[in-house]
Amino acid sequence: MPRNLDLRHVTSPAVRDLIELANLNDFDRTREQVTRLRGCTRPVNLVGHTATRNTTTGHLVRSYSTADEPTGRLLTSCGNRRSSHCPACSRVYAADTFHLIRCGLSGGKNVPETVRAHPRVFATLTAPSFGPVHNRPTTKDGKPYPCRCGHRHDEDAPELGTPLNPASYDYTGAVLWNAHAGALWARFTLNLRRTLAAHFGITQKAMNAALRVSFAKVAEYQKRGLVHFHAVIRFDGPDGHSSPPPAWATVDALTHTISEAARRTMLPVTSDTVGDREIRWGSMIDVREITALGDGELTDRAVAAYVAKYATKSAEDSGTVDRSLVCRTCSGRGSVGDRTRDLCPDCEGTRQAEPLKELPVHHHVRQMIRTSWDLGGLPEFADLKLCKWAHMLGFRGHFSTKSRAYSTTLGALRDVRRAWRTAQADAARVRAGHPAPDADAVLVTESSWTYLASGYRPGEELLAAQTRHEIAQAQTDKERAKTEGEVWQ
Repeated sequence: MPRNLDLRHVTSPAVRDLIELANLNDFDRTREQVTRLRGCTRPVNLVGHTATRNTTTGHLVRSYSTADEPTGRLLTSCGNRRSSHCPACSRVYAADTFHLIRCGLSGGKNVPETVRAHPRVFATLTAPSFGPVHNRPTTKDGKPYPCRCGHRHDEDAPELGTPLNPASYDYTGAVLWNAHAGALWARFTLNLRRTLAAHFGITQKAMNAALRVSFAKVAEYQKRGLVHFHAVIRFDGPDGHSSPPPAWATVDALTHTISEAARRTMLPVTSDTVGDREIRWGSMIDVREITALGDGELTDRAVAAYVAKYATKSAEDSGTVDRSLVCRTCSGRGSVGDRTRDLCPDCEGTRQAEPLKELPVHHHVRQMIRTSWDLGGLPEFADLKLCKWAHMLGFRGHFSTKSRAYSTTLGALRDVRRAWRTAQADAARVRAGHPAPDADAVLVTESSWTYLASGYRPGEELLAAQTRHEIAQAQTDKERAKTEGEVWQ
């Protein structure tokens, strides 16, 4: 930056910083770094270097160092899947999830197209009732009729999902159900295999030799603050998606056994404080066949898009907060140092990062959080870590999981994207006059990276905002063109 550049008259820190960035040696490279992130909200700042060498000749194929960057650091995307945290990175995650689910339904990404002929269904497993709540019931024709409270609620009414009588609502049962939902799903998958073997009249060993059950599922929060699961469940041969299932493994058998296994699945919870409980699925179990491409409502593409949509959601979509409520200073202990009487200066012994009563949430959500916090303080529920997951209303499982043989993996999709970028960089080097690496050469990469910080400089944030605006405008133009095209047709 020129030494005589006087920015004291610029009142905006962001504009002042942007001017400073514009006067660096290579502003285009600075802008390229921000643009390449496609509007990432909170990028990771790294410092370090990497070098790739040909082990045979010792030739340096490619190298990079943040010392050569105008700002002395490298910006990389945060990779957060939650749309509430980073819409840009969540779009990438949703796209990867879409392809992962779609490949398991119609083939691609090393999955044969013959997988389309495998029996497959779309199943929804929900939580049981812990008390009546405000809802928006509809007839078979989709026409709404009054709730049990006597009113017809709007689609965005804030009272939807909240208890009709909060005093009698089983908040303890609701939180414990969320906390065990992941384990309940795991138990369900085991029971499904046992139920299938019993349905076909064979042993589990014989069934495993002839048949495999593959799945991919995603968790979604209902408005009442409880999770439910959407899952693609498919019959395969013993080798997974590459082998066809036997003829006797039909869609009807899969549909029947899913419902039967869900009804039988139970997790016991023993507690002297709140009483013994049984964690079970709710009575609302929906299992529907996934039809062929372009035939019916539940097509391959429609199911993949539906699952990908909810893969980027989180608990905040049910009205809760998107941050941990455990005090970071004392890690939720309430004290600092070796002596327990030394109260934490930040939380003053409450163990909370912020007072629960001051959270900007609905009273129903606050009660779910408070119940999670109270149960988390009981020694018998210590392994559930409910204080840590109080902001998630007790749910501590993975939002999206799949069986090993369902299709490709998110890691494989990222590897393909990384390899494409490397190939693009090598092509640019060749165009610049550098020799191309031998196709049979053995390349070794040495790297050293250090985390520096997260986020943008104030000036970079302005560039990121411009990038987000351009992406949103391009999407709007694309949708408008599509709509106009449909009108003309």
